[in-house]
Amino acid sequence: MFFSGDPTSRKRVDMGGRSSKERDRQKVLEQTRLERNRRLWLRRQNSAALKIQKYFRGRKVVEAEHAKVREHFYQTYGKRCKNVDRHCFGPDSEFLRQLIFFFDVRNLNDISVLVETCRLLVNFVQDCAGDAVGLFAGMDDTPNHSLVAYRLKRFSFACIQAIHQNRNQLKDQLLMTLEESSASTTILLQALLLLLDPKLPWACKAVGYLMQRNVFSLFREVILTVKANINARGSFGKISALERVLALVISHVGQSPCICLNVDSQWSFSSQILTIPFIWKLFPYLKKVFASWSLTLYYTNQMTLCVQNHANLLPSDISNEFPGYACLLGNILETAGAALSQPDCSFEMALDLAAVTTFLLDALPPIKLSSRESSTVGEDDMIIGDEIGELVLDSNLEQQIISAIDSRFLLQLANVLFGGISAICGSHTEVPDDKEVAAVAAACSFLHVTFNTLPIERIMTVLAYRTELVPVLWNFIKRCHHNQKWSSLPERFSYLLGDAPGWLLPLSVFCPVYKHMLMIVDNEEFYEQEKPLSLKDVRCLIVILRQALWQLLWVFPSAHPSTGKSISNTSAHKRHPVEAIHKRVGTVVSELMSQLQDWNNRRQFTPPSDFHADGVNDYFISQAVMEGTKAHDILKQAPFLIPFTSRVKIFTSQLASVRQRQGAHAVFTRNRFRIRRDHILEDAYNQMSALSEEDLKGLIRVTFVNEFGVEEAGIDGGGIFKDFMENITRAAFDVQYGLFKETADHLLYPNPGSGMIHEQHLQFFHFLGTLLAKAMFEGILVDIPFATFFLSKLKQKYNYLNDLPSLDPELYRHLIFLKHFKGDISELELYFVIVNNEYGEQTEEELLPGGKNIRVTNENVITFIHLVSNHRLNFQIRQQSSHFLRGFQQLMQKDWIDMFNEHELQLLILGSLDSLDVDDLRCNTNYAGGYHSDHYVIDMFWEVLKSFSLENQKKFLKFVTGCSRGPLLGFKYLEPLFCIQRAAGIVSEETLDRLPTSATCMNLLKLPPYRSKEQLEAKLMYAITADAGFDLS
Repeated sequence: MFFSGDPTSRKRVDMGGRSSKERDRQKVLEQTRLERNRRLWLRRQNSAALKIQKYFRGRKVVEAEHAKVREHFYQTYGKRCKNVDRHCFGPDSEFLRQLIFFFDVRNLNDISVLVETCRLLVNFVQDCAGDAVGLFAGMDDTPNHSLVAYRLKRFSFACIQAIHQNRNQLKDQLLMTLEESSASTTILLQALLLLLDPKLPWACKAVGYLMQRNVFSLFREVILTVKANINARGSFGKISALERVLALVISHVGQSPCICLNVDSQWSFSSQILTIPFIWKLFPYLKKVFASWSLTLYYTNQMTLCVQNHANLLPSDISNEFPGYACLLGNILETAGAALSQPDCSFEMALDLAAVTTFLLDALPPIKLSSRESSTVGEDDMIIGDEIGELVLDSNLEQQIISAIDSRFLLQLANVLFGGISAICGSHTEVPDDKEVAAVAAACSFLHVTFNTLPIERIMTVLAYRTELVPVLWNFIKRCHHNQKWSSLPERFSYLLGDAPGWLLPLSVFCPVYKHMLMIVDNEEFYEQEKPLSLKDVRCLIVILRQALWQLLWVFPSAHPSTGKSISNTSAHKRHPVEAIHKRVGTVVSELMSQLQDWNNRRQFTPPSDFHADGVNDYFISQAVMEGTKAHDILKQAPFLIPFTSRVKIFTSQLASVRQRQGAHAVFTRNRFRIRRDHILEDAYNQMSALSEEDLKGLIRVTFVNEFGVEEAGIDGGGIFKDFMENITRAAFDVQYGLFKETADHLLYPNPGSGMIHEQHLQFFHFLGTLLAKAMFEGILVDIPFATFFLSKLKQKYNYLNDLPSLDPELYRHLIFLKHFKGDISELELYFVIVNNEYGEQTEEELLPGGKNIRVTNENVITFIHLVSNHRLNFQIRQQSSHFLRGFQQLMQKDWIDMFNEHELQLLILGSLDSLDVDDLRCNTNYAGGYHSDHYVIDMFWEVLKSFSLENQKKFLKFVTGCSRGPLLGFKYLEPLFCIQRAAGIVSEETLDRLPTSATCMNLLKLPPYRSKEQLEAKLMYAITADAGFDLS
């Protein structure tokens, strides 16, 4: 009863929390389960063995029976069918029954028998004047119809099997014609042509049987063997027997007498044959047959129903450069033009064709022209099914697709789709009907995908000027907008948009095509003739585009702007097509709105506020300043949505931020210039060119030296630098210096002949670009009116014909005369050359390689006009503009300049062109030294200043601020505010005889307390016109 010290008597405790009995139970259950599985596996193994043995014994018996029947056949008819006559093909003969029973495509003897049988068949049918029915069914074929049909469909399939099985041995015979009847392949194919004749009563059953046995997959492998065997003999230009058989089979399917069952789309003609690369080059007759309206309608409709769900089932047995869907697309497009040109081509076929080609085009990677003529999206990953991999198409396949979507095809497609749709807008309240919605959806879906995939330059002009696309789309868009009801896409195109708004797809096509029209149309057509749209319609369009763009860029959460690059057809876009189309529409609408704004700036037809979004408020502006925000991205992509004054505030705040950061790092590193007033350009060039980019952003202090070599009085606190900037820019951009020229409107642009005057002219243009950028960087307005076409170079934009009037109005008139010339332009003896005349030296340049031998005709006159415009507006000043831009971008970031169009950029440089607003200056003036706003001297001063001419008012402003122009947004933004200080404490004759002085660094006027208005006016006029530099300061 007491503890003995022996631990063995302790109770065992399982630390796992389970008893040993429970543990043993689990072990028994596991062993039982394993034993049960083992017995199940043994039963399955035994069952499988029994099935294998049963199959083997069955096949062995069948083979034995085949051999027995084969031997009997040879004894009866002979190995070479010597004992066969025409009666052997009748319903009562055992000849065909036995042959079909024992025929084995792997047995060469059976193949020989089959070939000999086909030879006899062809001869017998010819002997009985083509009466195949009488040969096979006898005089009364009704009781034997099913038996005959069964035998012949099996016999037909045996012929195809024989060709397929021995395709490598017979590869030299596969392209032979029927005339070469000695070849075994030709004999088999000729027999097929006889058996599948659509006039025969069993033809439908025979073709249906072949379809069920996936005969097109066998034909595919035969054709690929032909393509691989480049030495295949055949009569090229003639129709081969194989081509005739294919044409016969595809012509039967889908025709009105046909009762064949629908074949699995994976094994159809479209999936198996049309996915062979360049099939029409091999079989041109087959192409002609397929291009018939009825066949194209049937097969296109068949592809429409299956291609979207079974694209991943298309064959991929050739190479990665020839994906099945790309080959299918190329072959369909190559025949589509012929089918669309048929007089009985239906609207439904055009819809089906657009649906199929749209889906297949959408699966393609972006294609570039081999000559790199056009810039499209970059190469990216491609998604087929669930796999992602890089895909590069064969160049010939790319060319087939590009060449097929030509002007003829687009015209035919547009004519069929829009044939019954009016391009003239009727009642605004009329809602588009189902046919119009289907036509617009088909055209827009096809073109949207085409724009994303193919080089579009060659087709844009056709779409813009030779089809009714723009008026039809505009009519549709305007009515939908007026009724606030956008019809949803038909089901076959719905995968492109999902639940996205219905206006996305029409705008994705309308905007780039209309934008292309605006690049070609001239000013008279747009403003006077109001082509292609009336100005009223353009105003309505601006409203629609503005609202759509705001929805895309600000309202829709998924539509984050894409700035700087065109939308590419990437793998991400394949996975997210709705987001992709959001981005694309955002881009094309922004580009069109920007172009319409340019047209409005040339000649205003709508208030500038029509371009401003309604949702821009103080919160938006505060967000736009911060990088990485949606508002900032909108500012970069669509700055016209934001009022000009708001963008100027953002711009000035960005500049102030950079100056503040630069000043914090360079408090003690000031650059000091010593400038001789009579050598201001040379001194500024030498000293500014020596500064680095960081130094240019820092403070620069200037000391002027007068004509006597004496430094002028005055310490530069910023005012002298402003005076220096105004003087240097006036001198550097003076046309007398030879770097710039003036237009008829006295606007400046680079002198194309500047190199003939200055050896280092390009270095000077770099310096002038830096100089202008420094003025803008410091917020200094300069009186330099640049030509708009030159300002576009600061935005890295291209100039077009519409910009030419500002440079050479006479040349523009001549080009417009050519554009509208009704006679034969070739009689004018014009060639693709242009004559340059600089300083009396004439040079001739070709506009195209060999241009001196290319005569201008009615066909190429538009090209000539735009090449001339390009030469004058872009090519001649390309070097000067490029170096100017490099210097300009040392201080001015591209993002800053892109916020403004050319006309707004002009205002940023030289300020408002209106007269100086004296009332605004008075409202934003401070007073010191005893003066106040109601002081009698102050009242006299404002009366005198108001009485000054504009020129003298600008001189006064330069006298007190160092700059002859006020701040762009008004004197409220003058830093520091203008101040008038009393110049003397005690009034005396000596005091009253003093002139007004200024401190331009503080925008300060020191004004003595003159007693009369006349005295104040005389003294002030003398001070501002003395041109004494800073000696009076």
